Amino acid sequence: MFIDGAAGTTGLDIRERLAGRSDVAVVALDEARRKDAGARREALNDADVVILCLPDDAAREAVALIDNPRTRVIDASSAHRVSEGWTYGFPELGFDVAGARRVSNPGCYPTGFLALVAPLVRAGLIPADRPLSVNAVSGYSGGGKALIERFEREPDLAYRDYGFSLAHKHLPEMQLHAGLLHAPVFAPTVARACRGMIVEVPLHLAALPGQPSRAALLGALAKAFDGQPLIGVHQDGPDELLLASDATSNDRLELYVFTSPNGAQARLVATLDNLGKGAGGAAVQNLNLLAGLDPLAGLRL
Repeated sequence: MFIDGAAGTTGLDIRERLAGRSDVAVVALDEARRKDAGARREALNDADVVILCLPDDAAREAVALIDNPRTRVIDASSAHRVSEGWTYGFPELGFDVAGARRVSNPGCYPTGFLALVAPLVRAGLIPADRPLSVNAVSGYSGGGKALIERFEREPDLAYRDYGFSLAHKHLPEMQLHAGLLHAPVFAPTVARACRGMIVEVPLHLAALPGQPSRAALLGALAKAFDGQPLIGVHQDGPDELLLASDATSNDRLELYVFTSPNGAQARLVATLDNLGKGAGGAAVQNLNLLAGLDPLAGLRL
């Protein structure tokens, strides 16, 4: 396999996960050849599987360089997450990653949102035309090298609120893969923690048809992810959920449902590692599926 963009945050994480594995041979270009178009084209076409860890435009260009029907691609950018002919790389939601030629890795924020919302829309507990909002906080590593350097350079920078254009690039995949008629209102933020993520979807249950109970919501989530080793649906919820400044890498996704005493309101919450199930871990999971290997090989549980 070949990682195009192996020097970036996600690429480095994937290479670390694959180090020492005997079932995957990683092709690497040295610094002198890394930006050479001919060398990249050769590596892209020689590999059985390519993982693209590139900006969107560069990812599209890399795909165009592949001129054979054999090479399979996992794109970690947002370039192809709603594109025809690409399989969305969230196998726990029923997408056939193992049989795909082109796989688009989900975004980190959408991973939490879709795990919470898609099963409930499919179960009829949230109507497809219901306007939703999603509030999320991520560790700063999700912003790539530039944001990492900014947080490490500015010690007084504690919290970043952004996305005020209401046109975040994650919105199309959230809407499409959740089966919603309207894109959610998305409020992303970044905290002074290197990694980790909390994604929350508030619901007015009293305004939903039949006012679904906490038990019904949890039951639908538990049924959707039954037998999935990377996703936990918690019947009991803690009093607080925290982002640790020194959190270690983890590839699990944890889901919670909190409701008010009268059952009229709910907060659906997902926690994950933005560099794990939200990026590099998901890419390695999809690589394992494409190659017919142990789906959990190289993952951190």
